[in-house]
Amino acid sequence: MNKVYLDYNASTPLAPEVIDAMSPLLTDFYGNPSALHWAGQPVKEKLKIARKQAAGLLSCSPEEVIFTSGGSEANNLAIKGYYYKHLEKGKHIITSKIEHPAIVEPLKFLERLGAEITMVDVDAYGMVSPEAIEDAIREETILITIMHSNNEVGTLQPIEEIGEIARRHRIAFHTDASQSVGKVPVDVNLLNVDMLTIAGHKLYAPKGIGALYIRKGIKLEPLIHGAGHEFGVRAGTENTLLAAGLGKACELAQEHARDRKLADLTNYFWVQLKEAFGDEVVLNGHEEKRLPNTLNVSFVNRVGQDILAAIPQLAASTGSACHSGKVELSPVLREMKVPEHVGMGAVRFSLGRYTAKEDLDQAVSWLKEIL
Repeated sequence: MNKVYLDYNASTPLAPEVIDAMSPLLTDFYGNPSALHWAGQPVKEKLKIARKQAAGLLSCSPEEVIFTSGGSEANNLAIKGYYYKHLEKGKHIITSKIEHPAIVEPLKFLERLGAEITMVDVDAYGMVSPEAIEDAIREETILITIMHSNNEVGTLQPIEEIGEIARRHRIAFHTDASQSVGKVPVDVNLLNVDMLTIAGHKLYAPKGIGALYIRKGIKLEPLIHGAGHEFGVRAGTENTLLAAGLGKACELAQEHARDRKLADLTNYFWVQLKEAFGDEVVLNGHEEKRLPNTLNVSFVNRVGQDILAAIPQLAASTGSACHSGKVELSPVLREMKVPEHVGMGAVRFSLGRYTAKEDLDQAVSWLKEIL
């Protein structure tokens, strides 16, 4: 059966170069990177290289990169770690209504401990207003966390402007850039962020590895206590194997972040869908200020899950949830005020480094057959 993979925002395959970078650590580099002897020091050197590669992608210092088990842990470390460390300053945190569960759930947890959370609205494109963020600031606000790009519709947020506001008010600013890194340039200094999250499996690296950029001077309470690994921020013997994979993936991402291929393919796919379905298909999210690989479209008066179920050979996703046989509108589209008869038909197609034009033509052909 011919298969097409258009779900790169969910997870990416491992890049061959990443596999090559990891392979030696499966056999020859087995020492503990904290050990001072001949078996440990070469492993420590591999870890340094990986950290330098990740820092190069973000334009920061290697000492500002902390390896984690993935994007979710990095988000938890940023939010909970900052909250616990700065309780005496205040308990108010600002976020948006369309954040990923890896942001929303830690915030809900902190709410149970006394934190006050303000969730700002988004517009019809899924974009946060910097003015709304500034209006939400209180004297006791200690942290702002806004995703760099929405994982569902791909809309890019005005992170640079929000960062300027946070800096002016002397409030720490975190952004979850799990979906952005490798697809668009991400420079922590241009973005004015204090913390930034990376997830390896969105970046052609393995699952189970991620990183948190922490600007020098930002103090966090560790979530995992133990020995002083990762500059005292995350205890536990480092996973050098996966870190090497992430480091190589970050190095590759520097080469691909400005590549127009993905944007051109995505635009081609959108044109083909419009030619095939006309007004029966609409775009969700911003037409221009979005990830170059993400195309979230709604097939009007249809159900996205039904469409995908009818084409099992096509891997794509929908943000809708199905509970007890009832399909519910995606929370992101609901906050964007997308009408139910439109939003229920949403399907997210996300392209990647290995997507070919023939894959897109095949997807359109299958969609024509069943619609």
